[in-house]
Amino acid sequence: MLPEAELPPVLVTGGAGYIGSHAALALLDRGHKVVVVDDLSTGSRLLLPPGAVFVQGRAGDRELIANVVAREGVGAVMHFAASISVGDSVREPAAYYANNVTETLDLAAACAACGVKALVFSSTAAVYGERGEADTAPQMLPLREDDRLEPINPYGWSKLMGERIITDIVAASGGTLAAGILRYFNVSGADPAGRSGQNSHHPHHLIEIASHVATGLRGQFSVYGDDYPTPDGTGIRDYVHVSDIAEAHVLMLRAALAAPGTTRTFNLGYGRGHSVLEVLAALGRAAGFGIPYAIGPRREGDPAVLVADSAAAVAALGWEPRFADIDAIVGHALAWEKSRQVRNAAAA
Repeated sequence: MLPEAELPPVLVTGGAGYIGSHAALALLDRGHKVVVVDDLSTGSRLLLPPGAVFVQGRAGDRELIANVVAREGVGAVMHFAASISVGDSVREPAAYYANNVTETLDLAAACAACGVKALVFSSTAAVYGERGEADTAPQMLPLREDDRLEPINPYGWSKLMGERIITDIVAASGGTLAAGILRYFNVSGADPAGRSGQNSHHPHHLIEIASHVATGLRGQFSVYGDDYPTPDGTGIRDYVHVSDIAEAHVLMLRAALAAPGTTRTFNLGYGRGHSVLEVLAALGRAAGFGIPYAIGPRREGDPAVLVADSAAAVAALGWEPRFADIDAIVGHALAWEKSRQVRNAAAA
């Protein structure tokens, strides 16, 4: 693995978004130069890390990327810029393939053409598709990197296509470019120091929505189904702290820079899950009162359990999660949500 002191300037696409801003912070905290490229279509200036060079524009603008790489001496790229709503991808597949596939193609091609040495790609557990109840029996879990890839929506397919594009471009680079593909499960929480967190225009993440209930922005939380074959009947997911995800990206970047011409793929999760009701209970502990909720019908296609096997990332990257505790995750998320509302009110 490349020594951390030798890490070149890093371009972070989507660095004004949730996960990208945390990755930028992780790099800046180590003293590295960071250049954020974000068109602010879903990102926010609120999340732009102080100390990063900011360029407003598209990740797939080849001319822009070439100019930024040359001007700032960029040697590595982390690619977070993407559309991420499963539901929206079903309603607007063309937009998702344009933003997640075409933009990734253009960015990866620009990286290869400009002499960038490493590209880390933000992928997703959605590439595995939805597992039926028979597939989420204990003997079928956690999910491994070599499990079958069967996306069931345009979002999952767009990310899988992005993985394929990057793999092929690296293979054709003659050993000048390396890549890391990170598939993560339910990214949650916020920077423990309160510098960044979720700031969605249309929240769809359980903990973000529940935090809105805890702070009075919503009246109650909707639980989709309580008849799953789990201890309390609600779905179980692998919630991973965003700061641990950011740390994994830094480690992946160092590993890729030390292995020219390779593409490696890793899951990121804690290998254990929490049910919806367990998450609401944890948020209630953080808030000091119970989170009101109502039970509704299942959402079609939602599996009972999804958790990751991240043993490969731990072994190969030396990834050591620091916040593998649901109370820490929801506590940081709630603290961020409260501060976010204060900041937004002050800016109004």
